[in-house]
Amino acid sequence: MDFSIFAGLGIGLATFLIIGLFHPVVVKAEYYWGVKSWWLFLVFGVAGTVASIFVEDIFFSAILGVFAFSSFWTIKEVFEQRERVRKGWFPKNPKRKYD
Repeated sequence: MDFSIFAGLGIGLATFLIIGLFHPVVVKAEYYWGVKSWWLFLVFGVAGTVASIFVEDIFFSAILGVFAFSSFWTIKEVFEQRERVRKGWFPKNPKRKYD
């Protein structure tokens, strides 16, 4: 049986899981490190981009690309999370100083 017919579904499922994973990661990163965590997501994004270029299998290359651009998007989300914390929608970390 040729499993390549399920590649699109696999990529879709992986995308769903990666995006779902990044939501709590944004909240935790902002809570513990604040917006200073943006550079970590930049490193993940660049690493995922480079890896997706060098991985020959289209399935894994696509998943690495989704991971890379989800990491880049997370940079924006960390800064937006700071605003959500300021508005009181999410708890502040009592051990951190806020502006």
